[in-house]
Amino acid sequence: MTSRRWVAAAALAFAFSLHVGPAQAADAESQAAKADATAQASGFKIRPVDDAWRAALPRNAEAATQAYLDRLPADVQAKSAAYWEGGYWMQLWNLLLGLVLAAVFLAGRRAARVRDWAARVGRGPLRRDMLFAGTYLALSELISLPLTFYQGWWREQAYGMSTQTVPAWVGEWLMSTAISLVIGALVLGGLYALIRRAGARWWIWGAVGGMGLTTLLVALSPVFIEPLFNTYKPVEDGPLKRAVLQMAHAVSVPVDNVYVFDASRQTTRISANVSGLFGTAAVRLNDNLLRRTSEPEVRAVMGHELGHYVMNHIPKTLLMLTLVLLVGFYLAQAAMSWLLVRFAAATGIRQVDDVAGLPMLLAVFSLFFTLTTPVNNTITRVQETEADRFGLALSREPHGFAEAQLRLVEYRKADPGRLEEFVFFHHPSTRQRILDAMRYREAMNLP
Repeated sequence: MTSRRWVAAAALAFAFSLHVGPAQAADAESQAAKADATAQASGFKIRPVDDAWRAALPRNAEAATQAYLDRLPADVQAKSAAYWEGGYWMQLWNLLLGLVLAAVFLAGRRAARVRDWAARVGRGPLRRDMLFAGTYLALSELISLPLTFYQGWWREQAYGMSTQTVPAWVGEWLMSTAISLVIGALVLGGLYALIRRAGARWWIWGAVGGMGLTTLLVALSPVFIEPLFNTYKPVEDGPLKRAVLQMAHAVSVPVDNVYVFDASRQTTRISANVSGLFGTAAVRLNDNLLRRTSEPEVRAVMGHELGHYVMNHIPKTLLMLTLVLLVGFYLAQAAMSWLLVRFAAATGIRQVDDVAGLPMLLAVFSLFFTLTTPVNNTITRVQETEADRFGLALSREPHGFAEAQLRLVEYRKADPGRLEEFVFFHHPSTRQRILDAMRYREAMNLP
């Protein structure tokens, strides 16, 4: 994990997303035909079916689930698995690169010399720390750029999911990097001011401050940051929008609009999310959904998104992540106490409140967040399952939900092993989600 990703990691943990969403068409079958044509054009082919096929499915949930999965050709599943499993290696390479960068920067007292330069230029502990943090983050981003480019553009192009030119991708990278550097410098400068003031109990106040920052970013990002990269506008009036709002009002969700954003500028992926906090929360869909989903799918997906809101998943996740952060800061304090003594001669750093130790601190946090991946994924996965089941009960669209899940196989492995799902999956697997839908169908005796 690069240093910029560490700064944003907590906020990203609360992006509850399900990669399916609405379309604006009057007829479900015509929508499905259009979706199939789009999918085939992109090389992602699911065997099409009709209502007669759905009606003839076995009543048994396991058998019906297998029938849905059997519609995925072997080459589609192989490509999906290769893409998803490659992401495991991306996590490892990002972690290792971050650790190597920290080690190189700390060795030979390089970080201490940069701190001394920042002290001469900054003229004051807070300005010194912010200048040092911004410098280190910027260098890390530049050195990591080849891997970032491979992961964010080249690999997405290779799997047919990126729609960006290189200049467009670079432009967005520059903007996101600039935002991250400003936020990172302010946050890390504040962290070291807190460490100096709190003394040995800095880890407690660090966790509290981290949680406060995360809450603020979750609330403000949809309003001030995300619109810099995409345009958000209300979904056009029509039967679909009325159906979504009817579901929302049925469960007392106080929304009067559904928003669509132009994700097709960056990707072919379909997605929807509920994001924000307090007065900034909103349900939003990307424009790829307009070409890829039918009305039953949309109803099922929007039921899922409304479930996140009704069950207060964002505040609950914030509370659970508070415990994770508290453990992380405590372990970071213990690790830094040992590392500073062990490597004092090589680094020239002896106190945890010395900003020159920032590369070491970020490396410790990167390792911690990597090791707690199963914990963080489980928090999200459990809530996604809850939202799935809420959405099924609200929309009564088990077939629409199952169809939507098949589309996600474009970039998400369909049928992982149990251990693999536990460690690496932030959403339930395609098999498990379709099985839930078919169990609902069986229990409610739906066609």
